[in-house]
Amino acid sequence: MLRQLVGVLPVLLAASIALAAESPSSQPAVDAQRARVLRGTLGTYAGEPRSADKRVDPHRLITELKDLKANTYNWLIWHQPTDWEDLQKFLPLAREAGIRVWVTLVPPSESPPRTRAYSEPFRLDYQKWAVEIARLSLREPNLVAWSIDDFLHNTDVFSPKKLRPIITAAREINPKLAFVPCCYYAQVKRGLAKGYGDLLDGVLFPYRNESVKADLKDPGQVEKEVNDLRKMLGANLPIIVDVYATAHSRLGASTPEYVNEVIRAARASADGVMIYCHQDPKTNREKYEAIKTQFRAEAAGRGIDPR
Repeated sequence: MLRQLVGVLPVLLAASIALAAESPSSQPAVDAQRARVLRGTLGTYAGEPRSADKRVDPHRLITELKDLKANTYNWLIWHQPTDWEDLQKFLPLAREAGIRVWVTLVPPSESPPRTRAYSEPFRLDYQKWAVEIARLSLREPNLVAWSIDDFLHNTDVFSPKKLRPIITAAREINPKLAFVPCCYYAQVKRGLAKGYGDLLDGVLFPYRNESVKADLKDPGQVEKEVNDLRKMLGANLPIIVDVYATAHSRLGASTPEYVNEVIRAARASADGVMIYCHQDPKTNREKYEAIKTQFRAEAAGRGIDPR
């Protein structure tokens, strides 16, 4: 029996080596602590209510997030030069309400001269942004993640080699702070996400039915595309589905029914849900209610009082 086992060992070893060789080289070594703050995300993104002076109305935003049963808000720094300052006023209120916060920056492709505004005040200095966001997250520990929009549209600026010192700078200050860039299905499939390894703590995945035909009409491919991303990026990397409640510049508007179904499918297959954008409960009542229904159902499923 022992002699037979010895004869089998080389075969088993060869099979193990073959399996290791088949594993994607880009598969991240996921940090459990940073992944933990991403899994279970129920959040909204941008679209924040503002006062007549164009400053964010933090109290109204908190009230609406609590009504939705959202546990996360993704703060986009882009609309006004005061967004960074307003974020620092919002964070203590969010902490008191038990709401986690992400910060999203715009990349060069969404900055002047292509658009009207930068992420202010540090603009395209992403190393400075990483340091300042990390420092702020030490003061306000409910600031758990940061992101760069259209990340894979800008791989010349955010190549693995150029990104590493940026992420290292943030982690040296706060090892708990997660980096969750926005990555589209078609770009990941083309291999643009290869080589990032442990630089990514998760991905924010805007669902657009790209495995069939890009649109905001068919919610039927959510599970398939999430599973495809897991195969390409690694089974343990958190995937947060970004749902288009606000119209896309090229693909047009979504319906409340579509929003409802994409959230439902994302709840079943992904690690979290983010809504682009936060919806006004008065002017976009139907979509707001669809989000509220799905978020409250998820909260109830986790044993959280849905009221």
